[in-house]
Amino acid sequence: MPPHGHPALNHGKSLKTCARAVQVALLSLGCLALTATLGHTVLAADSHASNDATMHYAIPAGPLDEALARFGQISGALLSYPPKLASGRQSHGVNGHYSTDAALERLLSGTDLEAIPQTNGGYTLRRLPTAAAGEATLAPVTVSAGGLGGTTENSGSYTTGSMQTATRLPMSIRETPQSVSVITRQRMEDQGLTQLPEIIQQVAGLTMNQSGNQGSDSSQIYSRGFAVENYQVDGVSHLHSNYAEIFQSNDMVLYDRVEVVRGATGLMNGIGTPSATINLIRKKPTAEFQGYAKVETGSWDQYRLEADVSSSLNAAGTLRGRGVIAWQENDSYIDRLEESKKVVYGIVEADLSPDTLLTAGLSWQRHYATGHSRGGLPLFNSDGTRTNWKRSDSAAASWAYSERENLAAFAALEHRFANDWKVKGTYSYDRTEFDEQLGYATGGSPNPATGAGVVMYAGRWSGPPIQHSLDIYASGPFTFLDRQHDLVLGTTLSRTKQDAESHHLWHILAIPDIYTWDGHTPSRPDNSVKGDFNYTEKTKSAYVTARFKPFDPLSLIIGTRTTSWEDETYNRNYATGVISTVKREWNNQITPYAGIVFDLSSQWSVYASYTDIFKPQSNKNASGDYLDPLLGTAYEIGSKVELFDGKLNLAAAIYQIEQDNLAVAIPGVMAPDGSQAYRAAAGTKTRGFEVELGGQLSRNWQASAAFARNLSQDASGSLLNTEVPQNTLKLFSSYRMPWVGNGLTVGGGVRWQNQTWSDFTWMAGSPRVTQEAYSLIDLMARYELSRQLSASFNAYNLFDKTYQTSSSSAYYGEPRSFRLSLTYRF
Repeated sequence: MPPHGHPALNHGKSLKTCARAVQVALLSLGCLALTATLGHTVLAADSHASNDATMHYAIPAGPLDEALARFGQISGALLSYPPKLASGRQSHGVNGHYSTDAALERLLSGTDLEAIPQTNGGYTLRRLPTAAAGEATLAPVTVSAGGLGGTTENSGSYTTGSMQTATRLPMSIRETPQSVSVITRQRMEDQGLTQLPEIIQQVAGLTMNQSGNQGSDSSQIYSRGFAVENYQVDGVSHLHSNYAEIFQSNDMVLYDRVEVVRGATGLMNGIGTPSATINLIRKKPTAEFQGYAKVETGSWDQYRLEADVSSSLNAAGTLRGRGVIAWQENDSYIDRLEESKKVVYGIVEADLSPDTLLTAGLSWQRHYATGHSRGGLPLFNSDGTRTNWKRSDSAAASWAYSERENLAAFAALEHRFANDWKVKGTYSYDRTEFDEQLGYATGGSPNPATGAGVVMYAGRWSGPPIQHSLDIYASGPFTFLDRQHDLVLGTTLSRTKQDAESHHLWHILAIPDIYTWDGHTPSRPDNSVKGDFNYTEKTKSAYVTARFKPFDPLSLIIGTRTTSWEDETYNRNYATGVISTVKREWNNQITPYAGIVFDLSSQWSVYASYTDIFKPQSNKNASGDYLDPLLGTAYEIGSKVELFDGKLNLAAAIYQIEQDNLAVAIPGVMAPDGSQAYRAAAGTKTRGFEVELGGQLSRNWQASAAFARNLSQDASGSLLNTEVPQNTLKLFSSYRMPWVGNGLTVGGGVRWQNQTWSDFTWMAGSPRVTQEAYSLIDLMARYELSRQLSASFNAYNLFDKTYQTSSSSAYYGEPRSFRLSLTYRF
């Protein structure tokens, strides 16, 4: 939360409907699972396709085994060769449109290897006869070159081969004993996802409860019934408990993928709610020259430009760089709301030696919005009836704005040892300046006849929170009882400081007639500086995680983290001279973690995991005192299936979360500083399940499907957070038709959620506001005009569904909209 709260804001579907939704979800996922099962035959059939067909390859120079793996991802071809054959060799890479034969030939050029076509459409690699003369012949071993790596750019995939957000152990999605999702670069490009809130709307189990414009503190992300507060960039936590929503302003042009771990993630974060951790993985430089320029236009005068160039900076390829820029301006379906975004990013990698990598980079983002509203218009008329606003009606004053500017610098040094161990240290600097002039007509109730009775809340807050963090860890294998296991040891130091001036909050201004209001009157009140506001938050933590393999099918993952946390808030009023200081700290808080994964086959595993929950809270009770830290435990069991060499992942999980001191809003009650008052609920319990599919169903067919069910109750069994949907269904699929011209890709998806409601118990009659269940349909198409130029079209909310983004606010979701873009790749 920002330094000051709101003075008045923050105020089941039937079992039959819920059961119907579950049936629809399971039927949809069952059909996709059946398709996936049959997909192996499709994939095999595709491998017999003509190897003369051209495809676009963007494989950088580097180790030959990695280049061959990327080749397999793109072509779908099966390679057979002894692993030792490719080890230690380098490839010049390949970039452009080539046939399968030609692309493989270019990858092997300069090596002493050749590819021999096989009758099944695959290839066998062998040493050239002149090179192999006089040497013993190695028995061929079939190796799948179709497996995915961690980087998703140029993979064309909707999934990834590995992710370390949950434990930092080198594990695939199937090997991770928690629910994990990834939004890949290809998924972002197919669906036109350019902002973090757009990503969230596509992630399994995550929802937006939006009472005002995106990015404001009234627009929160939820997972498993709780607000998401843990954010990472390249695995390094970003610490700003005072205003976590500022991270929603991130532009996706910077990132290769977004990894999400649902549930408690205390092992990697130390503190946090049992909701989710969102990890943004930056784009990295490539050894081979590549890039693109993109121009986009869309509904409500949206215009966007992007450019991205990456290349080696020296002949040897040991110095690589990448630069990214983006610019966007747009109006909105909401009156008076206009936005402007600018992004600049640069990163350099240097191979100091064959085993030592230095990475350094800098990014700058600016987001400016005028006509910015922190809430919606009133829900009720003065006679107790519901108001009836248009989707375009704005609660914002014309002079209200939100300005955010982020500067991030980072440097990382990584060294790999001969025994497969590595050590990596990362320093990060992050400065986010925000200045928000608030003015929104959400208070009171209009008289249906005169339009009088509505009041506007006005004020201002600003600050430059600056974070310094140092993250160091070592990882690698070790041998115990003649078995090889994995170990990670690490430490993280983080400090966030906000030294700001405080402004007057709150002005309550009457609006004469809300029906004729144009946002200009009343004029902006005096928001001059009235005092100092300083906030400091620090964490020190250390952790250890080990994956033991007592025998081949079984993995035991055990870890623990110790965290010391403190924050201090300082306020000084210039007029009265009164100084108030609040300091809180908790030392050596232990967070254990345990997971077990059992492989039923090479593709199918079952798992269980457990971890503790610890989260200091900034919520206050009616007396103005901070609530005690959130404490609890989280349990999860599930099963995962990995098909087509990891190109398709299926997962199902059930979970239970038990918590004490959960902050529950007290309707109509405010703390002494004007913020929403909360009570600490004991014995709360959350239960649910999730089913997810993601990846390649056949050579040209990518899909993602997920259903999530969550139920949160207090000790008495009463439902909590009813304004957050209990059930969500998300589907999206795309198919590429290479035989249509130069290539046509079409796709579509649906986003469904069940009924939500809010009870206004402080009003006469305790009225309930309900948002009925709704579905949103999205479509996309992309056509390759040439080998380098493509055109994309996206339609969102195709059937123009009208819905509120929160049952506690008259704020409406985006109507039907369109985007059209041209992308030139070089």
